[in-house]
Amino acid sequence: MMNELTRSCAIVVGVGVRAGIGGALCARFAKAGMPVYAVGRDAEKLRTLIDEIAKDGGNATAVTLDASRPEEIASLFDRIASDGCHPELVVFNASERNVPKAFLDMTPEFVENLWRVCCFGGLLVGQEAVRRMLPRQQGTILFTGATASIRGRAEFGGFASAKAGLRSIAQAMAREFGPKGIHVAHIIVDGMVDGARVGEFGNGIGKSILLSKGTDGTLDPDAVAESYWQLHLQPRSVWTHELDLRPFCEPF
Repeated sequence: MMNELTRSCAIVVGVGVRAGIGGALCARFAKAGMPVYAVGRDAEKLRTLIDEIAKDGGNATAVTLDASRPEEIASLFDRIASDGCHPELVVFNASERNVPKAFLDMTPEFVENLWRVCCFGGLLVGQEAVRRMLPRQQGTILFTGATASIRGRAEFGGFASAKAGLRSIAQAMAREFGPKGIHVAHIIVDGMVDGARVGEFGNGIGKSILLSKGTDGTLDPDAVAESYWQLHLQPRSVWTHELDLRPFCEPF
């Protein structure tokens, strides 16, 4: 391991294809000149994303792991340090699909899996990021939330409980580490994202839903990524803790 970490980098945990929030975040950070570590579960999707970023002149590295496993998250940050990098910007964007499940039909395994991916993984990433940022007393940690972070709908109790837990972790971190120079923010993505995940849903059903939303009726992943980047650039005198993003026509 190098004694001096000479380069700052960005880490995005929860990345799939380019046409999604995770992929858009990686592309935006790379465009700004930051080396990016794109972390996800699908090696093939990550390879495609890395190639696309490279064609645009960016520098990105793919890392395949399970964000709900403490040893794998610790290994990720150790690897980055061994590359001579220190994390300046870390995003936890991992999530499971938000699928309906009647309250009485939710199994313990179903709820636990949602919690491990959507909440516990955020805790692990947050802890490792803070450990690396504290010596410099600077850095940005961002968490992707959802409508479910602040409202539990019928048949979505499992997902809502996990996302609400992630929001509480972000709040606690901001209160503890904001005074120590670390900017922690939670972004509520309220509405349908015009990305690959929705488009691939239900043998064409997802594409039909996207079309029905009309122009500007969905969240553009690149526009979302720009909002994350602007959070990172904020001076500490005007730090935002929670940002609520939705299409202009989305009710709330």
